[in-house]
Amino acid sequence: MDKQTEIELQAAAFRRLQQHLMEDRTDVQNIDMMNLAGFCRNCLSRWYQEAANEKGIEMGKDEARQIFYGMTMDEWKAKYQTDASPEKQAAFKVAFEENVTNKG
Repeated sequence: MDKQTEIELQAAAFRRLQQHLMEDRTDVQNIDMMNLAGFCRNCLSRWYQEAANEKGIEMGKDEARQIFYGMTMDEWKAKYQTDASPEKQAAFKVAFEENVTNKG
């Protein structure tokens, strides 16, 4: 497979993952994703931001999130985010430390 085709397939897979998380499974909470998989929608938007920055494109966290989410974080939270139990919040602290804080 040539490199351009590989890039196009990777981009298509990313777009499908984005659609799945943003349209098909809005019921899945970011905290649950982070606790179970070590990443969430915010991580994906951060990785998008980092890729843009590596290409010399200035992009901040809020801009990257709005591009990935298709709306502001406040809109997403109001539409889809539910309250997390104290247990989930404690597990999130561990998952965030292991998968985000210690990766940079």
